[in-house]
Amino acid sequence: MNKQCRVGVIGAGYLGKFHAEKYANLSTAELVAVCDTHEAARHLVASHWGAEAISDYRELIGKVEAVSIVTPTTLHHEIALFFLNHGVHVLVEKPITVTLVEAQELVKAAQEKQLILQVGHLEQFNPVIQALKPLVRTPRLIEAFRLAPFTPRGADVNVVLDLMIHDIELVQSMMRAPIESISASGMPVITADIDVANARLNFSNGAVAYLTASRVHESLEREMTVFQEDGFISLDLQSKQWVHHKTMEEESYPGVKKIVREKQQFDRGDALKSQIVAFLDAILHQQSVLVSGEAGQQALATAIAITDIIRSNQMAFA
Repeated sequence: MNKQCRVGVIGAGYLGKFHAEKYANLSTAELVAVCDTHEAARHLVASHWGAEAISDYRELIGKVEAVSIVTPTTLHHEIALFFLNHGVHVLVEKPITVTLVEAQELVKAAQEKQLILQVGHLEQFNPVIQALKPLVRTPRLIEAFRLAPFTPRGADVNVVLDLMIHDIELVQSMMRAPIESISASGMPVITADIDVANARLNFSNGAVAYLTASRVHESLEREMTVFQEDGFISLDLQSKQWVHHKTMEEESYPGVKKIVREKQQFDRGDALKSQIVAFLDAILHQQSVLVSGEAGQQALATAIAITDIIRSNQMAFA
């Protein structure tokens, strides 16, 4: 018989209901309760999956071994710290917290209690990114575009913290070198906060990443190109495909290396399920997590730095 982990989901909104679904359908989890201050939302999700509906997350202590925190970002620190301090493993949606001090407190608490703290950077579980990892050696240049139509969901933070942070975390995990300097620009369009943003990250090894994010675009686009010495890989994270351009020793023209192109389509997969399975495996089998609290903190630090630069530039134009 498989080991089971008793789990609660905090937040029964758009994403929380999917967390509850994944846990309820996994043999390694027992969905004990769904918590939300909104009565109708918590009862709808909890009753659908045969779990208890509660309004106060504190009632979960003694009932669960792990929780998913799927609430507005402003509540991440308070709720996650409460559970970590009470010996409960935590999967918290991205961004990990609002401030770096808050993130550091969560990381420290998890370390001291020897608990799993995983951050929900879902793109790490995208089948395209999973397939890319063995091919990435020493990237010299990465370009990423993450564009989406506006939706109120996620608008509690600016576009850097909502969308660009996905690519920040991916790029930092690929580069394996510290950021040396950042330049950035952006502006509000339809909200009072940053809706479009562009950033250049300069790494200590000489590599560069260009990141663009918009939440006021006409269509949904998630693209990335990774350039390295043996060619480049163009990824479409939305349609789950890539084109791998490999340079050969032979030349197609004098002084111009021949390029062989290989296109590959990947299964849609279920990134959220994979993320939750990894979280449960880390708990039940004492495995390391793919996106640790430290990785989430590092991504947040870069996102905050980009945000600060953009706001400073905005003040200069005021």
